[in-house]
Amino acid sequence: MWNRKRKTEYTLIRSARRSIGLEVTSAGELIVRAPRYASVAQIEALLEEKADWIARAKDRARARARSAEAAGALTQAELGDLARRARADLPARVQRFADALGVDYGRITIRAQRTRWGSCSAQGNLNFNCLLMLAPDAVIDAVVAHELCHRRHMDHSPAFYAALRAVCPDYDACRAWLRANGPVLLARVQEK
Repeated sequence: MWNRKRKTEYTLIRSARRSIGLEVTSAGELIVRAPRYASVAQIEALLEEKADWIARAKDRARARARSAEAAGALTQAELGDLARRARADLPARVQRFADALGVDYGRITIRAQRTRWGSCSAQGNLNFNCLLMLAPDAVIDAVVAHELCHRRHMDHSPAFYAALRAVCPDYDACRAWLRANGPVLLARVQEK
């Protein structure tokens, strides 16, 4: 669809959600998620209101794409090496934070992903992105601690963050590093 006032192209996805949400993808595409009942006029009013944010988000996406292109896509051999390093490194980190938090966990899986750094299933299985091996040690620890805190709190509540900051006091700085540098690292994994 097009925003008539600004000639902005966007993809509209309607669902049972309650509010209108905007997302600029890593490719710089604007996605609008809206309730089924939202009118086009309401959507376009929000696009007009958020025009500066949209422009900045698109600029950031283009800059990240340029940085990722300059760094180059990782080859399958490089991804394999990162996965091997992660399999050798992460279990000890997981055990250290599991002991500190007094939680257990299931299987640890390593993958090359384009969107996530880690996840924790309801069964306690942990999944980590092999690209973590390109991040500083403190950032790796922060991701491991984050996922293990989900063994106590399967949400992002204040209690979750209190537990996380208790075992990882520099979590906010690590999160800021991932927000600033992570998109470029993730963009180095080519789509299959």
